Amino acid sequence: MLTRSEEDHIKAVHALLQDGATAGTKDLAEKLNIKASSVTVMLKKLAEKGLLKHEPYYGVKLTAKGKAAALKLVRKHRLWETFLVERLGFGWDEVHEVAEQLEHVRSTKLTDNLAEYLGDPAFDPHGDPIPDRNGRMQTRDTKPLTECGIGTHVRIAAVKDGTDPLLNLLDRKGLGIGMRMQVTALQDFDGSLELSGEKGSPIALSAKVAAHLLVEVVPKGKSKP
Repeated sequence: MLTRSEEDHIKAVHALLQDGATAGTKDLAEKLNIKASSVTVMLKKLAEKGLLKHEPYYGVKLTAKGKAAALKLVRKHRLWETFLVERLGFGWDEVHEVAEQLEHVRSTKLTDNLAEYLGDPAFDPHGDPIPDRNGRMQTRDTKPLTECGIGTHVRIAAVKDGTDPLLNLLDRKGLGIGMRMQVTALQDFDGSLELSGEKGSPIALSAKVAAHLLVEVVPKGKSKP
């Protein structure tokens, strides 16, 4: 049995490593918004429980046991986000904090029944993959929108590191997961670009926003992603 704080640390380590960053004491302290000294104490506890290994100057690595625990938390978090959006009418920018609380419910039966009720979704409302009960996740061939040239047809697959202000901005621009668009303009000066869909006016995006959108390239005329 892990405490909520222990679970938060394990999931934070997993998130940092997934993003390709290091998972050192300072990185974790910034992500969890706590003191580095508190992180150091917690890492020692988790190492004693066989959940991670902490190597000075190299950061933290999860053991197989620790990774399994992290993926269970990720699964619960993303299932709850999906439930809140699809069944309770929450906006995709309203669910993170609520799911942060619900992910600590320990009932495996509840998690599995929730997944079945939702139809065993493979991705959450932000496009992030949902681990199955064995920790497996579906993969897709995606890349940042900034890597797409003029004329490329894309499907918006996920929002990388989607903060609430970013999600609000995407809502105001009418952009969401699953939408198919075409890159119609790209500015050399600042990397900003324009997208167009089947309906509506072109949508202008800064390079900063476009970098947070992960897309799948869709052949022109393909009816389904």
